Amino acid sequence: MTFDAAQALRLAQETFDIEAAAILGLKARVGSAFAQAVQHMLVCSGRVVVMGIGKSGHIGRKIAATLASTGTPALFVNSAEASHGDLGMVQPGDVVLAMSYSGETDELSALLPALKRLGIPLIAMTGRVQSTLAQHAHIVLDTGVEKEACPLNLAPTASTTAQLALGDALAVALLDARGFKAEDFARSHPGGALGRKLLTHVRDVMRTGAAVPRVSAQTPFGDLMREMSAKGLGASAIVDDNNRVLGIFTDGDLRRLIENGADLRQRTAADVMHTDPRTLRDDALAVEAAQLMEQHRITSVLVLDAQGRLCGALNTNDLLRAKVI
Repeated sequence: MTFDAAQALRLAQETFDIEAAAILGLKARVGSAFAQAVQHMLVCSGRVVVMGIGKSGHIGRKIAATLASTGTPALFVNSAEASHGDLGMVQPGDVVLAMSYSGETDELSALLPALKRLGIPLIAMTGRVQSTLAQHAHIVLDTGVEKEACPLNLAPTASTTAQLALGDALAVALLDARGFKAEDFARSHPGGALGRKLLTHVRDVMRTGAAVPRVSAQTPFGDLMREMSAKGLGASAIVDDNNRVLGIFTDGDLRRLIENGADLRQRTAADVMHTDPRTLRDDALAVEAAQLMEQHRITSVLVLDAQGRLCGALNTNDLLRAKVI
């Protein structure tokens, strides 16, 4: 067996061309049947049950996952397993999306009478619009392709690409019709990066209580420095008797004072603080804190409660630990 690198590259390019043509072919055929399929899935009171076997089954599993993660309740049922009990997963109110390129898959064909008795709307995704599956379906989505990318024209390649693209198109149309937003996506992906960014609030990651460095305006400079060192935030809030923020003093402020040769021994916190510091509400998203720090090139921010009192603080390290940035 010899390896021909040039032949491999040629076949790769041909595969891309053939599969791209298969997807563009869908664009020319999509029409009222597609809109009807979206409408059925949108108004169904149950779930979209995606069925298939073999390569169509693998694509079907992905389509079900995409639908579920974008606001359309969905599950995948293997056609063969459905004949041995898993058909019980299909309930009145569901919609079935049955996938078979040939439309003659024995395992799927065997389920058609049972689905009809249940009165379940059946959407067929098939490459043969005159097949048994298509004839029993309420709606037929044509995924026919001119040829497979496989040089033998046998292995499902372009046909499964077309199925996948059509499934994505259904999910996108449904997502839009439902008014599905990034926040909704995050709620179904709480463990992902987007979920952390859109669901994590400042109050979830901020330092609270005694961990928040704060001093009064009359605090001597030495005590201010001790408070900053003990709390490790790189800054300290200066507050009044009602815990309202008067100002902030940071490591950067200290560095600038030293560079200017200031005599700090007799200074108080009020003398060295700068007023009107950057603050956030505790109910703000943590990603907003990250954006605020980046925009103003600061490394820490003070957090206020609904009454405008100091209730927390956080820095970039806190956001890194929470994997918000």
